[in-house]
Amino acid sequence: MTALLEVERLTKFFPLGGHSTLARMVQARRRRHSGAHRTSEPALLHAVDDVSISVEAGESVGLVGESGCGKSTLARLIARLIDPTSGKIHFQGRDLVELPAHRFARTPERRLIQQVFQDATESLNPRFTAAHSIADPLQRLVHLRGADVWTRVGELADLVNLPRELLERYPHQLSGGQKARVGIARALAANPRLLILDEPTSALDVSVQAVILKLLADLRRQLGMSFLFISHDLNVVRLMCDRVLVMYLGKIIEAGPAGQVFEQPQHPYTQALVSAIPTIEARPRHGRLRLDGEPVSPIDPDLRMCRFYGRCPRQTDRCRIQMPHLTPVLEAQLAACHFPGGSSTAGNDALEDHGVGASDR
Repeated sequence: MTALLEVERLTKFFPLGGHSTLARMVQARRRRHSGAHRTSEPALLHAVDDVSISVEAGESVGLVGESGCGKSTLARLIARLIDPTSGKIHFQGRDLVELPAHRFARTPERRLIQQVFQDATESLNPRFTAAHSIADPLQRLVHLRGADVWTRVGELADLVNLPRELLERYPHQLSGGQKARVGIARALAANPRLLILDEPTSALDVSVQAVILKLLADLRRQLGMSFLFISHDLNVVRLMCDRVLVMYLGKIIEAGPAGQVFEQPQHPYTQALVSAIPTIEARPRHGRLRLDGEPVSPIDPDLRMCRFYGRCPRQTDRCRIQMPHLTPVLEAQLAACHFPGGSSTAGNDALEDHGVGASDR
């Protein structure tokens, strides 16, 4: 069976050009390491690097990772809001990368991939009422006109439990939860098959978060949509998602069924994330994995070295000279780690087992 969405080796590099302070610092560092007086090519920030994922019809896939790891950039690439550096995005069998982002907006597939943005306030036009915000995609993408538009706006408001008397209000006249409902209704207006949710409840109070999450779960069951659910809250991801993808510095470093990844994390970074999940116990949790060291820079990273090198509690010389790739470690679970599961007892002897001699270290 062909997946609804298949992403193959997707990359997005941002050049650091111009005369910014960061660009000058990077260029100076490159000159020191290369010994050259001038560097013609700009430094590249590897926001998304060789990512391959899939989402089945009706499936909810969670994407987790710390801030700056590339989650939102990946979402923007899949939603075709920006163009990738390389790679493919197959949606319903068609490669969406064939068209640049500005032309994709006028294709039939545009309405089938919609996004609920992180900040409900900033994502709504302050000059539009709630009704006009929901009506906009109906007119642009579904091509409804006249009374049909406003009939459908009312139906969508009912679908997300937004009282119809609030439809004539502007964003500043709505509460956080009400604005979130408007954003969800707007995304649903085009009848999408894939809904990308980028931290949809992060700006809401905890009590409102629970209501919105229940609404999203009900809508998924009712409408049969697929979700790509991005969140920092691992408990929410465990509740809402069938599978989980863990991202670190632009790369997917673990993937598998949600329950299995949370119960048996294989990558040390995933283990650290899971160990940091808050509990209701009054006493400190035993076994909390704390990560020391500094993260590798995403600007022109060493392509041979594991991205987690420098923070990993079980790193060896092999991790410095050989990038690990996603490989099966348990049933339906993959990890990009030379020593998945537990601490490495092989140490540097594992280098020889994989054809890396002492002269290569």
